Amino acid sequence: MVLELLEISIASGFKVPPVAKIYIARVLSRWNRKRGARGRMSAELTGQQVIILKEGTSRSRGRDAQKANIIAAKVIAESIKSSLGPKGMDKMLVDGFGDVTITNDGATILEEMEVQHPAAKMMVEVAKTQDDEVGLLKRAEDLLDQDLHPTVIVDGYRIASAKALEILDDIAIKVDPTDKAMLKRIATVSLASKLLAEYEQIAELAVNAVLQVAEKTEEGGYRIDIDDIKMEKKPGESLLDTVLIKGIVLDKEVVHPGMPKRIADAKIALVDSPLEVEKTEFDAKINIENPEQMKSFLDEEEKMLKDMVEKVAAAGANVLLCEKGIDDVAQHYLAKKGILAVRRVKQSDIEKLVKATGAKIMSNLDDLKASDLGKAAIVEERKIGDDKMTFVEGAKNPKAVTILVRGGSERLVDEAERSIHDALCVVRDVVRDPRIVGGGGAPEAEIAKQLRAFAQKQEGKEQLAVLAFANGLEAVPVALAENAGLDPIDIMVQLRAAHEKGQTWYGVDVFEGKAADLKEKGVLEPHGVKMQVIKSASEAAGMILKIDDVIASSRSKDSPGPPKHDGEGGEEGASEY
Repeated sequence: MVLELLEISIASGFKVPPVAKIYIARVLSRWNRKRGARGRMSAELTGQQVIILKEGTSRSRGRDAQKANIIAAKVIAESIKSSLGPKGMDKMLVDGFGDVTITNDGATILEEMEVQHPAAKMMVEVAKTQDDEVGLLKRAEDLLDQDLHPTVIVDGYRIASAKALEILDDIAIKVDPTDKAMLKRIATVSLASKLLAEYEQIAELAVNAVLQVAEKTEEGGYRIDIDDIKMEKKPGESLLDTVLIKGIVLDKEVVHPGMPKRIADAKIALVDSPLEVEKTEFDAKINIENPEQMKSFLDEEEKMLKDMVEKVAAAGANVLLCEKGIDDVAQHYLAKKGILAVRRVKQSDIEKLVKATGAKIMSNLDDLKASDLGKAAIVEERKIGDDKMTFVEGAKNPKAVTILVRGGSERLVDEAERSIHDALCVVRDVVRDPRIVGGGGAPEAEIAKQLRAFAQKQEGKEQLAVLAFANGLEAVPVALAENAGLDPIDIMVQLRAAHEKGQTWYGVDVFEGKAADLKEKGVLEPHGVKMQVIKSASEAAGMILKIDDVIASSRSKDSPGPPKHDGEGGEEGASEY
């Protein structure tokens, strides 16, 4: 009744008395509490707007928010679509400082892109080099246009994803994780679309590096940490001069010119404390009244440093690798003892040296014993390009190795490093999970075929989402065909016909320009990679589809940068994507 009177009064231009306003406001408040607040962002009473969000904040809801998020995610996926496969194109990325990166590595492209849209940022986090997400979101957009609720689509995708993983497990081929020939083929496929496609020895180098650092577990499998393979880049020479060092290469030189530059049958001491006179933690003054006191003070410092060197020599060490500094006087005595020393070695390199040589890291030289020393066949300073580097190699069974990457220019070396890293990762995946599948979109085409049959058995609207998921998986063979300049319709017709005949490993042969059995051609990929792709695609699509409201705060008036602390300027509570 009160609401009706209020509407009539406002419509007729009648001014509501102040007392009546208070009464009406109270009635409205009680009425709102009874019916439950519906979360209105603003309300208008007697001509005055109630602001909930900060001025300049934008908001999109419902179908508009979903469409905007899908478009942003599709743009990200499309940006790497043309880089897939052996015939994929490269991207030139220029950052804010003008530095240029030329690559077709999907992960690098996404890392270098300065993405602003929040949904696109989520895609960058989830999607690395695969393209399945764009296919799923395109199909989801079609289903939304048919008034299918996003929750139904997400449920259907979840069902389809679980079934797809089951199918993938069924068709996967078990292999021997130490079969070097098979691992080399997998590494070669990884490098096929990269700069190093023509260098077969790089694939062999990646296989040897991974098998060298692999450690057998009690369950019979293998444990591999890619961080145990150090990548050291040095421009110069050619890509063919890239080598695997069964040991560690330090980008440091010997500290004193009087020290030996080469030590055979090295006994290595690793120290993470400085060989310097320790400074006091508090301010102290020493009053020296005559030259004799000054001399005794300096002599005592020298004696302390000499004692440190004696402890290293007494343990039998002929190589000292120190994480901290080495005093000039200590350097002199080390050189007199014939000990090769390197200072300020990175902590990560010290940890790798432990795995490579078997040495123990010592914090106190008083505790250093012969059993704490590591062993290597040779420790040598060599000149690589314009720089001097220290090589520690020839350990008995090193569990940390170095790949020294060479190339004609810095950009070439950077791209070679990214390519080798990809090869190392796929070899590691197969050694850890010794199952493989064919490449060229063959597993996606087979899973799509079986999912269509599975969808027919589903009841309810989820059937449409399962069918959409099946069609979305075919984005990979379609992208491979398009990048190779082939007609995707012809290729998909050939693929579907082959898979209906039971030819599971028929995929896109981009070199022959037709569908072919890629397992027979040696185009193999890790099962673990495909499994992760399906999981990521389903999760990313579901995450974006379930967003129906985007509230974006206005940008700070200051230049873009990290959030400012109190007192450093900028609007309070301002945020940016």
